[in-house]
Amino acid sequence: MMMYAKNRTSAYLAIPILVLIVGAVSTLWAEPLHSLFWILAAITAHVILYLVTHKFETLSVDEINLRHWTRRFLVWECMSGLVWASILLLPTTRDAVYLTEYYFAIMLVVVAVTTMLAFSIPAAVWAGAFPISAVIVYNTIVHVGVVDTTLSLMSIGAMIFFMMLSKRLYASTLAMLNFRMEKDFLITELEQAKAVSDESRRQAEEASTAKSRFLATMSHELRTPLNAILGFSEIMQNEVLGPLTNEKYKEYVGDIHSSGSHLLNLINEILDLSRIEAGRYKLNEEAVTLAYIAEDCENLLRLRARAKNITIKLSLDSKLPKLWADERAMRQIILNLLTNAVKFTPLGGTIIVSVKNDEDGGQHVSVEDNGPGIPENEITTVLSAFGQGSAAIHSAEEGSGLGLSIVQALVEMHDGKFDLKSELRRGTKVTASFPPARVMDIAPPVGKSNRITLQRAI
Repeated sequence: MMMYAKNRTSAYLAIPILVLIVGAVSTLWAEPLHSLFWILAAITAHVILYLVTHKFETLSVDEINLRHWTRRFLVWECMSGLVWASILLLPTTRDAVYLTEYYFAIMLVVVAVTTMLAFSIPAAVWAGAFPISAVIVYNTIVHVGVVDTTLSLMSIGAMIFFMMLSKRLYASTLAMLNFRMEKDFLITELEQAKAVSDESRRQAEEASTAKSRFLATMSHELRTPLNAILGFSEIMQNEVLGPLTNEKYKEYVGDIHSSGSHLLNLINEILDLSRIEAGRYKLNEEAVTLAYIAEDCENLLRLRARAKNITIKLSLDSKLPKLWADERAMRQIILNLLTNAVKFTPLGGTIIVSVKNDEDGGQHVSVEDNGPGIPENEITTVLSAFGQGSAAIHSAEEGSGLGLSIVQALVEMHDGKFDLKSELRRGTKVTASFPPARVMDIAPPVGKSNRITLQRAI
């Protein structure tokens, strides 16, 4: 209904111009005075309809009575149609050629304009177009003739066509309004979702900041007494200040030292992971050799592996070019993988540490064991922070469940890929691959000709 009012008010100049044109044409068969009266009547009807629709536009939604205003629009639309139809009833003063054709053309114009302006209220189209169509049919009955009858039938057909067109336009308008409402609803939902997302992100950032502050504070508060505990327990364990005569005390001191070391490692791992997640873990990149780092890590864990009669085999490519990476991060990656392998490999097992070139020019380090393996449904848990599989729980092995999470994060910081493959009761293979972009090209040796060129350049 609001669309109808807007259409009518927007045509406040077009309709009077059309009235003047039709009134001027009517002087071909009617008295000029009669045509003038008709022009005044048509413009008056248009002005009244304009004022009615303009008043409707100024009302608020709560003030609108749809049934009342629909009746008012239909009444004034019908009055406007009657005024337009009256031009066909003006008395003719002379023999007008093609008078019936003029009537038909006027009818088409009026019905077309009414359809365009009032299609949002289909009943208003009927109210405005029916009077002029009825007058044409009346003229046909009065003036019986082949041409009059043909044009009358064409008028009825045109009337039906425009009625169908108005219904189609009305249906299209409803569909368009529904789509617009859906679009507005979706936009509102998106705005709400964005607001919720922004709020969640803000809360997450605040939580991350609070976590970082907490960890920084706790690391200082915990490390200081832990270092004291570890230092004093080590002094007591080594009996620096005198022998411990009670064997039970020696056992307690060993437990204190091992538990303190485990807690300190846990704190360090939590801090490392929090720095990585917060983006504050800085890489000190340099040219490193993965094979040498792997050998160092194997030396560090050799005694622990021998305690379980585990054999560690190194498969290293001696001609590997250097890798542009953080040496501390590389050492931490290999140590974590090798520690996990030693932890879960059974007595008398075998671990294979490989450092090789990839087919695409990159490098990779892999650690493979013949331990119990990881069930497929537990791989996601094992790779998550603090996640532990059933093998770790049943064996009661010490660990925080952060090792693989830290390895994944460090590999990703080096633009690499982390891959874990495991088969139950056959073992696990973990691979950290690094892209060709981080592999340093071996510079060609400077030959005699090059040295001569260099001397000349100097």
